[in-house]
Amino acid sequence: MKPEKREAEHFLELIQKSRKGKFKIYIGMSAGVGKTFRMLQEAHALLRNGMDVKIGYIETHGREETAALVDGIPEIERRSAFYKGKNLEEMDLQTIINTHPEVVLVDELAHTNIEGSKNKKRWQDVLEILDNGINVISAMNIQHIESLNEEVRKITGIEVTERVPDKILALADEVVNIDLTSDELLTRLKEGKIYKKDKIQTALNNFFQSGHILQLRELALKEVATHVEKKVETEIKTEHFKPIKFLACISSNEKIAKNIIRKTARLASYYNSPWTVLYIQRPSENPEKIALDKQRYLINNFNLAQELGAKVIRVKENSLQKGILEYVIEHHITTVCIGKPHPGFWRGIFGYSWIYTLMNRLNERQIDIIILS
Repeated sequence: MKPEKREAEHFLELIQKSRKGKFKIYIGMSAGVGKTFRMLQEAHALLRNGMDVKIGYIETHGREETAALVDGIPEIERRSAFYKGKNLEEMDLQTIINTHPEVVLVDELAHTNIEGSKNKKRWQDVLEILDNGINVISAMNIQHIESLNEEVRKITGIEVTERVPDKILALADEVVNIDLTSDELLTRLKEGKIYKKDKIQTALNNFFQSGHILQLRELALKEVATHVEKKVETEIKTEHFKPIKFLACISSNEKIAKNIIRKTARLASYYNSPWTVLYIQRPSENPEKIALDKQRYLINNFNLAQELGAKVIRVKENSLQKGILEYVIEHHITTVCIGKPHPGFWRGIFGYSWIYTLMNRLNERQIDIIILS
């Protein structure tokens, strides 16, 4: 049986089990691996099974093989909008909801909508579609996952601006990795199957380097394997299962806080667990005393945490140790994540005693503490 037919039949079974919209994501290590191609193949298989399938938004990027597969699949007309003097096209969210197909294809999950749209991001549109009982098949690249942003930047040297919160991946009923070897992907690129000829050499010199591709491929394989593990664990949890609850403790330091938030998000996502971001606001960090740039960094980090699925808590307390410990005990936290203490800063203000005292108190209560670099 062909992969697309087998995948279509499995997704069809999921749809038939529930009236709530089911969500499937094709994920890959980069552009050009064949995510959209596979989505369209599955759509044809579903159509042959009598399903009402429509295209909500497909981006062929001018690839002939992909464009050929669009033929024969009904498409919901895009809406037009003027932005900065240009007439642009966007997915028509309301028409999709009103038309209410059984399955809708929505490409480029990380896409940022035109200013003035109902939702800022396409993944938010997808959540609305699912809430209306419509099943969604979508696609994205591994570099667009929010908590992997820093890791991807280190690999490629590129800051990815369009990102999808990890919680969206966690909501998916199925995550399918479209995998190619590095050699296969580079061959496709050189043959002009990914970008036009005038862009091939630039791509080879930058993003499409063999080392980059290998590392991104590893990330994609791990991400999908983790998703499968979580699904299995969720289904076999017993009544004696003790849920893990993570607490990320942050300061007003923008970069350190952002790193702690992203790493804790990864941990929480891996264990499919709830998590909280705690900021202890000492008297010296009252809004009227703290610098405006630090206030802005804090707000940005709070927003990032919420996008990644965390609950954000601000507690006014002079003692970091007391503030953290009281919250941990009251809310039955099982794992505390903090940044590695910066020698000059912490020694100058508190010495190291507070963190060792905290570690001892947490250890007494059998609570794990993770020091994040």
